[in-house]
Formats: sequence, structure tokens, C-alpha cells
Amino acid sequence: MFYREAGDFKTSYLQDNQTFPIRFDRYRYYAVLAVAFLVVPFIINDYWANAILLPFLIYAIAAIGLNILTGYCGQVSLGTGGFMAVGAYACYKLMTAFPEVSMFIHVILAGGITAVVGVLFGLPSLRIKGFYLAVATLAAQFFLVWLFNRVPWFYNYSASGQISAPERSVFGVMITGSNAPSWATYLFCLIFLTLAGIIARNLTRGTVGRTWMAIRDMDIAAEIIGVNPLRAKMTAFAVSSFFVGISGALFFSIYLGAVEVGEAFGIQKSFLVLFMVIIGGLGSIFGSLAGAAFLVVLPVVLKLLGVDMMGWPTDIVAHFQLVIVGALIITFLVLEPHGIAQLWRVIKEKLRLWPFPH
Repeated sequence: MFYREAGDFKTSYLQDNQTFPIRFDRYRYYAVLAVAFLVVPFIINDYWANAILLPFLIYAIAAIGLNILTGYCGQVSLGTGGFMAVGAYACYKLMTAFPEVSMFIHVILAGGITAVVGVLFGLPSLRIKGFYLAVATLAAQFFLVWLFNRVPWFYNYSASGQISAPERSVFGVMITGSNAPSWATYLFCLIFLTLAGIIARNLTRGTVGRTWMAIRDMDIAAEIIGVNPLRAKMTAFAVSSFFVGISGALFFSIYLGAVEVGEAFGIQKSFLVLFMVIIGGLGSIFGSLAGAAFLVVLPVVLKLLGVDMMGWPTDIVAHFQLVIVGALIITFLVLEPHGIAQLWRVIKEKLRLWPFPH
């Protein structure tokens, strides 16, 4: 079988601590990257880009950020939508103030500004946790949305209160605006998701990630053995907010092009990203990708089956989607709290033992 380990011998600690210790996993990882970078841009069209690929790439970055905070560090957050709004508005102000600067720099700086805001709102985590921390981050969600609605400076005193992304290009190719080709916007977002996944994977496997998990499992015991709770929690909030801010900047500038903060980054956005993390699997980078893919593809599949094939009304299909998501969240929380990522790990273990029972 693919996952048979006979012959995969390790002769050093470096080999034994690889991210993908099984050779087939490494080949599959490189094959997926090759297809994503070298094949998909040549076959992509506007429908696939706008309906599936761009939302998946952007939401996956946000899910990775929230998973670092909630899954790895154990700090509950319901303010993801507000932090995405910070990234979007920071990117907008940078794009309008410095039009000659590259979009890569704008998106990264927007993530950095969001990280600073995330640290400020993460300070209460030093004194409160659990339900009370969730309420505090929920307050941050409402405050940030109110702030961007009420202060005209953030939307450049526009009469409509919306922000619109100016047209920008990278290496002579348009990536924002209505004239941007789908393959260019896809590659731009894919680069950020790839880098986010690599950075998050290395952070969670290193010293920083171990301090996060120590705080998550038992913060008092972690402090006794020398873990600094201030540093651990603030770094988790900073890294998480950085990724969420990048996703908000991409969501505004690349995907939507124009947003109104209450509609695009309301409380439903925070719950959507949280559902992705729960279904995909807490404490797993792959789970973040799987949860984002599932919740992005689900509405498209239900529309094809319910509206196009069976002729159901659109509102019925939309309500049916909510029922499915709610049932899946309850099922995963009760039967498999670690989500799709744990199911995939179990399948791999079965393949490694098949056809032998031991």
C-alpha cells in the first residue's frame, strides 16, 4: 500500500522529525504544490476562481490564524471578522496613500497592523479565559465594526461608506479591479496561503508552538515549569491576527473589490471561520485547510443538487445548508472533536496496517 513504511528508515534526528516522515506523503505534498502552481492557472476560469478557489485560499489563511490561537494556544476568539476588517481597511489606506508600493508589501503591512491590534485586544487573556475571553473578543468584533462605520477617515470620507480597491498590478499583471485575470488573482492568493502554511507549520512544531500547547493544556503547570504566559499568549494573538489580517486584506482587495464593513465582516464571518476550524480540526494546519475547503464547496454542491438539478427554491437550499453545518458541528464535537484532520489520520493508520489486523 501507499503508506507501507518498509524501507523508510531514519538515520538521524533531522529525518525522524520531518514534517512528512512517510515518503509518499512528501511526494504527495510536492505533487499538490506542482498542480496548484503549474496546472491550475492554465485551466482556471472566472467561475471556478470566484466560486471556489479564491474563497478557499482566503478563508484557509484566516482558519490557520484562528487555529493557532484557539487550537494550539487554547484562547477562544469570536472576533475574527473584526480583525479581518482591520486588515481590509489597513490595506485600503495603504493602497490609497502609497500607490507606488507593491501589493505584496501592502498586504504584509496590513497583516502587521492587524497583529498590533490583535495584541491590544488580547491583553485581557492574561486575566480571563474561557467564556469570558470569548465575550471580550466578541466585544472587539462589535467595536471594530462600529469604529470603521463611524469614523469617515477609514473610508476616505466616501459618501456611501464603502471602500473600493484601486487597480493595482504586480510585474505588469493586473491583480485588483474588474480587469484582473482570474489566474493572476489565484496565484497571488496561493502564494500567501503557501507561505502562511509553511510558517504556521514550522512555528507550531518549534519552541513557540510547544509553549502555546503548554498554555492550552494547563496554563498553571506551564508557568510553573518556566513558560512565560504573557509572551506565549501575546505571540499567539500576534501571529493569529497577522494571518487573519492578511486574509482580510486579500478578501477586500482581490476577491470582493468593494466592501461595506457591516455586511462583509460582521459577526457571521467570525462564526464561519470558527466553524471551519471546528469541522476541520482544532490544533491542525491540515484541518484548517480541510474545514475551509468543506465550507466553501458545500454551498456550491447544494446549489447544483438542490437548485439546478431538483428545482428547489434558493432560500430552502440556503436554510438546508445551515442545517447541515449545524448537524456536522454537533456530530464532530460529540464523536470526533479533532475533526476531519483526525479522520484522515485514522485512515492513514488503517492503510499502514492493511491487510494485517495488528
